[in-house]
Order: sequence, then C-alpha cells, then structure tokens
Amino acid sequence: MKAAVLLMGVWMLPLALVPVLGGTPERELPNILLILADDMGYGDPGCYNPDSRIPTPNLDRLAAEGMRFTDAHAAGPLCHPSRYGLMTGRYPFRTDVSRWPREPLIEPGRTTIASLLRAHGYRTAMVGKWHLGFEERGYDRVLRGGPVDRGFESYLGFRASTDIPPYFYIRNDRAVAPPTARIEAGRSEGWSPIQGAFWREGGIAPGLELSGVLPRFTDEAVAILEDHGRRPKQRPLLLYLAYTAPHTPWLPSSRFEGASGAGLYGDFTAMVDAEIGRVLAALRDAGMRDNTLVIFTSDNGPVWYPADVKRLGHDSAGGLRGMKADVWEAGHRMPFIVRWPGRVAAGGISRQTICFTDLLATFAELCGAPLSEAEGPDSFSFLPVLTGEQPEDQPVRGPVVMRAGSTDAMLIRSGPWKLINRPGSGGFSEPRRGRAGSGEPAGQLYNLVEDLAETRNLYEQRPETVARLQAELDRIVAASGSRPDFGVGKP
Repeated sequence: MKAAVLLMGVWMLPLALVPVLGGTPERELPNILLILADDMGYGDPGCYNPDSRIPTPNLDRLAAEGMRFTDAHAAGPLCHPSRYGLMTGRYPFRTDVSRWPREPLIEPGRTTIASLLRAHGYRTAMVGKWHLGFEERGYDRVLRGGPVDRGFESYLGFRASTDIPPYFYIRNDRAVAPPTARIEAGRSEGWSPIQGAFWREGGIAPGLELSGVLPRFTDEAVAILEDHGRRPKQRPLLLYLAYTAPHTPWLPSSRFEGASGAGLYGDFTAMVDAEIGRVLAALRDAGMRDNTLVIFTSDNGPVWYPADVKRLGHDSAGGLRGMKADVWEAGHRMPFIVRWPGRVAAGGISRQTICFTDLLATFAELCGAPLSEAEGPDSFSFLPVLTGEQPEDQPVRGPVVMRAGSTDAMLIRSGPWKLINRPGSGGFSEPRRGRAGSGEPAGQLYNLVEDLAETRNLYEQRPETVARLQAELDRIVAASGSRPDFGVGKP
C-alpha cells in the first residue's frame, strides 16, 4: 500500500519524527490514547444506535469529531482472548488463553503494542484491567509477567474483572495492598445470576470499594495526562486505559441512578461515558488534544438477553444477533471510534472490516517500523483507512478468524460471507450446541451484507462457498499467521 511504502523509508529517522503522509514536512508522532470499555454493546452508544436508551454524549461527540467504524471486531468474544489479540496482533486461538489465572498469556519477548511504541520513543502507561495473567506466587511478592514486563513503563490496575476475586489494586508489579480481607458475593434481584450488582465472594484488599474502581481509574488516567502535559519537549505518550466497566458488577454512583432508560446497566454505562468525558477533558486541558490519536472501543459484546430488550426497550446489541461469548455478531462486532484532528476527517464512517489484532501493524506503520514475521502475525495496518488513502471498496486486511467463547466453534469472515463451522452460538446464547442434530445443517453460513442479523442460514444452499471458506479457515489455523507473508492469501 502507498502508505506502507512511504513509511518504510523513514526507519532511520529520529524516533519522535515521521513524515506526514502525502509528502508534507515532518511532524512529531502523535500521542495515542486507547480507551477500552468492558462488555459495552454495539447498540449502546447513541452514535451507533439512534434508539439507544442510554445517554452517551461524550462518545457521540467523539464520533462526530472523528471516524466511526461499523465493521470492527474484537479478536475474541470474551475478555481475555480479546485483550490478547489487541496487545499482540496475534489471534488468541493460537495460544491457550485458559492459562490466564495461573500464568502470563504473553510470552517474554513477544512484541506488544506497548513494547513496539516504547522502542520508537513513546512513553507507555497503562491503567485498568489487565486480564492477561501474572506469575502469582503470593500477593506479597512481585507479580511477574504483567504490563510492566510487556512494554509499559507504568501501570495501575486490576488483575481481571471486578467480579473475579481476589480484588486489589496493582501498582506496576506489586499489590498496593494484598487482598487479606474477605467479601461476600453480591447479586441483584430482577436480573440473571450474572447481571446486576454481581460479584463473586473472595479476597479483597482492606478498605477497597468495588464501586470506586471506575472513578479511580479515571483519576489515574487524568493524572498521567496532566503530568505529561507539563513536561517540556516530552516523548509522545501511549496511554492504554482499560476500564472494568460496564462489566458486572453494575455499580453506578448516586448521580447516575435513573440516568438511562435501560435500568442498572444503562445507568452504569452512562457513568462510563461520563468518565470518558473526564479523560477527554483532561487531554484538552493538557494541551494534547490536537496531536493525539484517540481510539475508543469495547472488548466484547454485552450480557444482555432478549428478555432485557423486551422488558426495557433497549437493544444493547443494536440489532445484531447474540451476546458476549457468541460467534454471532453481537459477541464481537464492536463500536470503534477514532479521532485524530487534522488527519482523520470529522464525521467519517468506514465500513472496512478490521480486527483488534490490527492495532499493532497500524501503530508500526505510524512509526515507520516494518514488522518481522514473528511480530503481529495476524495484524494488518488500517492507517491508510484513517488518512483516507484506502478506497472503501478495497479490503484493508484478509479474513478475520475467531474461536467462540465457550466451545470449539470457529468462524471465518471473508468479504460479505461468514462461515461458522458448528451450529449454535458457541457462547452464552441459546442454542449453544456444538454438534448438529438430526436433519440440522452441520454449520452456518451468512451473507452479512444482505443479512446482518444472521437470520438466514445458507449453509446447505451454498456448498461451494462453504467449501471455499472452510479451506481458507483451515489454512489460516494451520499457519503461524495470516498476513500475506505467511502464504495464506492477500487482502
């Protein structure tokens, strides 16, 4: 691609400088603010769903000032596989993500978005939910294998979700206070067992309040931005802010009680939007707005059942089928907003299919850093989409491949076609089954251009398409990566 060719020639430039695309004079690399919500659905922000019953003025404004992607996908439909793909540019089915409670998922030496940007002059900071494992040998000891061992210079956050014990803050690679106290399980009446103010019993740091985690992470992010804005001639900043919300437990502060028409979940999501607004205001006040690439997305789909849609009139999936963990679209098609003043046209909409794994290659191209074969094997740069150089009708990447959240079901998305190699959702939605019943198609095939809601299974009507996609899926799974240099096809 033109942008890739242009940037390949700047490998030896000073670390903080690259040419602006199109041949204009050099300029500093932008700061990068990457905000990841947790379990927010495609249909929650108003800019994606005009019928949303949740006020999201800050996300709506961000979309109006930047570009909104309508076909962006998590690397997996659950928290930890999604984050693995985002960090490494590698599909999570290529490793055993179930190891996260016992050991780090990212091996030492594997390139991450943080290690890549740090090597090219960035100050790297992370705040929030890691969920990619530590070497846990006791919470009074160093926690190896976390953010500061995988490219970040600083970290404050949680090891996982705020419904998975033990609950405690980690500063860099040590517990701020070990989880020596105990908390009983929480739940809410009127919701399913995994919704509402749900958390599991277990260890907790003395004095820690789960309701305070969301604003605490915002406070930390704001402090980083304020500090960075005061530094003279500072390095560019990567700030990765990974919220634990609106994942359960849904704990809106009193200010947001009744703020939405979508019950406790909607109120908590409205609070998330307000916290994002605080971060964006701090970015502006630090004088960093105009030279910061802001990316907002969510890690996977919502925990929102058809009964919730019927009862509250809010469709968190925005018309997509399924929910969190599913191979159906609501499990992994995410809101994805990019603002970069002067580089990304305001009010833009892109229908390009992209994946979280693509962030690594995008940041690498931004820095003029060609990836080796071992780096980001499933990562394709969408920088030319942001700068308007990639025609909308020319795919920026090859197929997206993904494993379901709770079964061995796999999907491949190629052009308008989506093949799922098993019946059912493969996740939380019913039917979940992984094997076909009597007289039932052995898999699922959908044309998403004509049937985005996945209502018409064409598996038996289009055997040649099924065979082609299955062969493509098999090749990508068997290979070490899916970029063209792995010999599995071109975008």
